[in-house]
Amino acid sequence: MSSALAAGTLDRIPDTSAAPAPPRSREAAPGPVRRLGHRAGGLAWRVAKPSFAILAFLALWEAAPRAGLVDRVFLPPFTEVAQTFFELVGNGQLWEHVSTSLSRALTGFVIAAAFAVPLGVAIAWYRPVADFLNPVLELFRNTAALALLPVFVLILGIGETSKVAVVIYACTFPTLLNTISGVRTVDPLLIKSARSLGFSQIALVYKVVLPAAVPTIFTGLRMAAASSILVLIAAEMVGAKAGLGYLITAAQLNFQIPDMYAGIIAIALVGLVFNAVLVGVERRLSRWRVAL
Repeated sequence: MSSALAAGTLDRIPDTSAAPAPPRSREAAPGPVRRLGHRAGGLAWRVAKPSFAILAFLALWEAAPRAGLVDRVFLPPFTEVAQTFFELVGNGQLWEHVSTSLSRALTGFVIAAAFAVPLGVAIAWYRPVADFLNPVLELFRNTAALALLPVFVLILGIGETSKVAVVIYACTFPTLLNTISGVRTVDPLLIKSARSLGFSQIALVYKVVLPAAVPTIFTGLRMAAASSILVLIAAEMVGAKAGLGYLITAAQLNFQIPDMYAGIIAIALVGLVFNAVLVGVERRLSRWRVAL
């Protein structure tokens, strides 16, 4: 009797082993897919926001001279400046000036970084070095690089050496001061843990202190990169035969206003590329950080 009831009960249970699974609706997307969609939307919005601001600025630049709000002789519409920019790119004249300025700026920047980062670590890590050099640093860090440009020209001449020297001076102090700050603000627990593991002084600085100070050091390097371009352009305006500063000054003296604005746009683009390269290097060296 019990076996018959059990058999009858089993007969009434529907067999769903061969039934196809109902299709999932798009609304019931799994969690990872939803998160991926949110991330894509957030990335698109982050890219779109600065694009809107730039497009609005360019639209205002284009409309203001055409509407008579400013004199188009002194501020041509953006389309005219862009046309001149691409003409200078096409005939190679712009690249000649950009390459000249870049070689000077990069040479000064690399020399300053190679000198300032180790010196900053030494000042922050060793008290006698800091006590010895602080008076000199306090004296010179408040002296603007452009104020010393005539001194560099008198001592080193009007050639390449004086321009590279003023770039080195302008890049040294942002890098040096941020390196000192980055090393001194490393978490003391990291240093104590490394010492308890038997790290030597050199290994402690190389494997613990410098990686922890990378974000602050690169902040100084990015500031130094901006300073290198600005100071170099000013130096090239004083005396040079090539470079973006020379291009802008020569265009202004010859009343070639679109060429002048094309040179200014080239400076802005060089600065953006310089900063983007440094940000990429910083991200590569700061992979241990959760978010940069």
